[in-house]
Amino acid sequence: MDWHQLWTILTTPDNIPITALLFLVPFYTWYGLRQALANDRLIAQLEANPEMAKTHHRKVYPYKPGWPREVHVWPYLLRIELLAAIVVTVILMVWSITLDAPLEEPANPNLTMNPSKAPWYFLGLQEMLVYFDPWMAGVVMPTLIILGLMAIPYIDENPLGNGYYTFRQRKFAILTFIFGFIVLWVSMIVIGTMIRGPGWMWFWPGQTWDHNKLIFEVNRDLPDIAPFSYIPGIKTQPVRGLFGAAVMGIYVVLAGWLIHKLITLTPFNRKIYARMSLLQYVVMQFFLITMLLLPVKMLLRLLFRIKYIWVTPWFNI
Repeated sequence: MDWHQLWTILTTPDNIPITALLFLVPFYTWYGLRQALANDRLIAQLEANPEMAKTHHRKVYPYKPGWPREVHVWPYLLRIELLAAIVVTVILMVWSITLDAPLEEPANPNLTMNPSKAPWYFLGLQEMLVYFDPWMAGVVMPTLIILGLMAIPYIDENPLGNGYYTFRQRKFAILTFIFGFIVLWVSMIVIGTMIRGPGWMWFWPGQTWDHNKLIFEVNRDLPDIAPFSYIPGIKTQPVRGLFGAAVMGIYVVLAGWLIHKLITLTPFNRKIYARMSLLQYVVMQFFLITMLLLPVKMLLRLLFRIKYIWVTPWFNI
């Protein structure tokens, strides 16, 4: 096992942000959930004890004798911000002195890199190209990500959780974010950085990146391996397109049913769901079903070598 190569990948100047990402994202996720659970325990105490709710400051750490009753911007907040700015400046100076800038020789169209990788913040999109049609992965999916982020405030009208950390009151929203950002997006960045080697082939950590490695795995479309694919004419259009559309329809129904069950899993979520309009519900289901399609396509490609489910002359999914 070539662990030296893995260390070289982790310490490459281009990959330092991703290496830091592996530690910072779990830490701040844990730190935020820790504060959220502490607030949830306090909320439960105040709900169970009305007399305590009348006098309590509604903070995890209420006022104690000797503490200032008012915390002014100066010197408390500005002092912390000044120290944070100094620490970040020192880190950037040390970083720029100890690590070489990731600059390479002038581009040569006759001599391209292998593997040729995008900057780390685009590696997720580059990894999506393995599982989706280039037009879908490069245009449609990024557009839907932006539109989905814009639609969140209009879909989620839950007034609780504004201005304080809480998990119980925002459980569905937090779990959806963790699944979409950490499980999907961050994992694709890590895969594109540490696992994809020459020819964008899959190399497990510790395996040597062999530029001469050949893979004889055949990627097939779902209509080509259907149980009735031997019937004459079944592999031609429009039969292939109709079969893929039927499979995608079944996926949409099953994924929508699963999401609906998760939404209405708790009485609190059922209250939020009851306040949603039909348009809000449909938009939410559309974006969540689309997001869930990514791990489904990843499993189909990596485990069963299925490239596309729905094949048409205009687009492939």
